Amino acid sequence: MALVFLLLLSGCAVGPNYHRPPLDVPNGYRGESPGSTNSLADLPWWQVFDDRQLQALIHEALTNNYDVRIAVARVEQARAQYIQTRSGLFPQIDYGAVVAGGKNVGANNVPSPTGVEGTVYAGDVTASWEIDLWGRIRRQTDAARAQFFATEEARRDVLISLVAQVAQDYFQLLALDRQLQIAHDSTNSYSDSLKIFTERLQGGIASKLETTSAEALLDAAAATVPDLEQQIAAQEDQINVLLGRNPGTVVRTNVPLENELPPEIPAGLPSTLVERRPDIREAEQQLRAANDQVGVAIANFFPQLDLTGLFGRVSPELAALTSGQSVAWSAAASLTGPLFHGGQLRGQYLQARALRDEAALQFQRTTLTALQEVSDQLVARQKLADARTKRALAVSAFQEALKVAQERYRLGTASYYEVLQQQQQLFPAENTLVQTELNQLVAVVQLYRDLGGGWGNPPDHNVEQPPR
Repeated sequence: MALVFLLLLSGCAVGPNYHRPPLDVPNGYRGESPGSTNSLADLPWWQVFDDRQLQALIHEALTNNYDVRIAVARVEQARAQYIQTRSGLFPQIDYGAVVAGGKNVGANNVPSPTGVEGTVYAGDVTASWEIDLWGRIRRQTDAARAQFFATEEARRDVLISLVAQVAQDYFQLLALDRQLQIAHDSTNSYSDSLKIFTERLQGGIASKLETTSAEALLDAAAATVPDLEQQIAAQEDQINVLLGRNPGTVVRTNVPLENELPPEIPAGLPSTLVERRPDIREAEQQLRAANDQVGVAIANFFPQLDLTGLFGRVSPELAALTSGQSVAWSAAASLTGPLFHGGQLRGQYLQARALRDEAALQFQRTTLTALQEVSDQLVARQKLADARTKRALAVSAFQEALKVAQERYRLGTASYYEVLQQQQQLFPAENTLVQTELNQLVAVVQLYRDLGGGWGNPPDHNVEQPPR
């Protein structure tokens, strides 16, 4: 009956229970109409990035990336720490055996003038159990579980960031390939122009100005080729590091950048961001852990009840250990509590409260930052789409102007210097269009990451949950 009473008494746990702090979440994101319940983040990454080569690279990165593997190891560490903390809820049982010999020695090796000489054999099983009267151990266990879940959310955040980084670097590589092609085209075009101007100069029908200008443009265009090749090599090496590979080439498709854009899907409701985005969920788990530590600090003000017991056998003869005369046992209960610690316990309590307040502010700030990042990418996606449309029209106009200049030159109504001027306008415009298309893709990738997209995927990267 006494044990049942103690177990019932241990059902209470001092300290505050967790309540999520208030969040000022708007009804919709800036840059998008409110009311959309479906979200880009609901799609797994293999549906967002519909490029088979990119999908293969992402899958390989999720398997071999060192940051992901480090994050998994940290999750396992937190899980083991939780198991260790949880063990305090159960009795601790140990065994022991002793063989001792001596003269004039009593219990615990204390000298005794008994004149007794001989050998003692003993074996016992001991048990100790702290009755969790005030929930101190349970609060510690809950805090350790929250820390475990926080590391799991951190692992998911690493996965999302990795998917986004591989996609962004891959698109950057495609953009560099396109810019390299433009550089080769412009070099060939300026080379043709220089050849024509040189022939005309030798024929006495062109000026040195035209030849010098064409030569300068050719050299400037040719200089961009090795620079772009160096950037491509560095980009490939960066992707290989993400994939856990040694530096080398990266296979990619010849799909134009504009064809890599995913379908237009709204961002969804801001309220779902709190439940989906891993860094917000991690911050909330850290807040839960800090809240439980306040309960631990309060429980330290109260006494602790420990039960201990021993059962064994002690005999001067090994053969006599099985006799009834050799039985030894003991049972004890101890109650200990603080009287005066010079403000130490109060300081620990105040510190725990301050850490909880800090964690609450971190949670609120993380949520606010997430809302800002999503809104920024929504605005960027819209504005970059508008800019791309205008720049695509400008490239088309420059291409048409170049054709007209070439036709006028063929008919003899214009000089080739006019063609050269149109080339000077076309090639930079093409590079600007490529950069805008890349920025548009990066905005979509960042939006997918900022929305916490696909955090539950892939299923083969799940980590075992702790026992309850």
